[in-house]
Amino acid sequence: MKALQIEDIKKIVSTIGYPKFYKKLIKTLEEDYSNWETFDKTPRLANHVPDGVIELMPISDDKLYSFKYVNGHPKNPLQNHMTVMGTGQLSEISTGAPLMYTEMTLLTALRTAANSVMAARYMAKKESKVLTLIGTGAQSEFQFLAFKEYFPLEEVRYYDTDAKAMDKFERNMKSFDMKLTRCESAKEAAQGADIITVCTADKRYQTILTKDMITSDVYINAIGGDCPGKTEIGKDLVESSYIVCEFLEQCKIEGEIQQLADDFTCTELYEVVRGEKKVNVETHGTILFDSVGFAIEDYSALRLTYDLAKELNIGTEMNFIPELDDVKNLFQLMS
Repeated sequence: MKALQIEDIKKIVSTIGYPKFYKKLIKTLEEDYSNWETFDKTPRLANHVPDGVIELMPISDDKLYSFKYVNGHPKNPLQNHMTVMGTGQLSEISTGAPLMYTEMTLLTALRTAANSVMAARYMAKKESKVLTLIGTGAQSEFQFLAFKEYFPLEEVRYYDTDAKAMDKFERNMKSFDMKLTRCESAKEAAQGADIITVCTADKRYQTILTKDMITSDVYINAIGGDCPGKTEIGKDLVESSYIVCEFLEQCKIEGEIQQLADDFTCTELYEVVRGEKKVNVETHGTILFDSVGFAIEDYSALRLTYDLAKELNIGTEMNFIPELDDVKNLFQLMS
């Protein structure tokens, strides 16, 4: 069984480069979303605990099974812990044997950004020049790096209630040739945007972006929703937008559409990826991509990482499963 640590993921990405890694991951995501019906899907399993949530995200097709363990604890930075931490496993279906166990904190950041850009390539304006980031926490730099590879960005506008988070974003991005515009409010940040990514950590109903802040048709990448009782987009804007979600069953529990009626339905991302529905800002007006993060995205990231780790000979072979002369005699390990 191959085991990958943080340094291994960094080595994989640095070896092939950010642009090529994102390109490969986006292609893998498109392949897996295109095979939507082959997956055994379920909303993630959540344990709501004091000050946060701990979740398991399982999924499988006829070849591979994957799961991710991930938490969300908004108050963690006060204790010098990350808000989100994750690990994941990939196994083969035919035997159930584990193939890989890996860190998924960094990998989740990469796959979230890749999924955001993959969806935007179908639905946002092709000539989008202004990217707005509302929330400059751990995901913000990854969003910027991914979007700049696929859109002719000229400006990034950004806002966070935490000035130190904006300072951090500026330090990390100062080496890139891009106009960085620090804003005093979410409303200011949204002005003139072609694409708006909203990603905050506070697990409660919030109204960060409202209809009156949107002055022209825009693509809204709403990625902060990830549990019941947490929203970021005002109900008036949700109701007036054309909505696309990842997995309707899960988004009704955790996404922006949890604000709407129980019988609400909308386009799912796989329909757009497969070309069954043509959805874009030019013809549909403001689009809200209700992206809570779905297990198929982790599956894509894990299977790509496993293939790259084998190809580049990165990672450590770990003996988690007994090797026995007589596979029915587990007790021999005790002698």
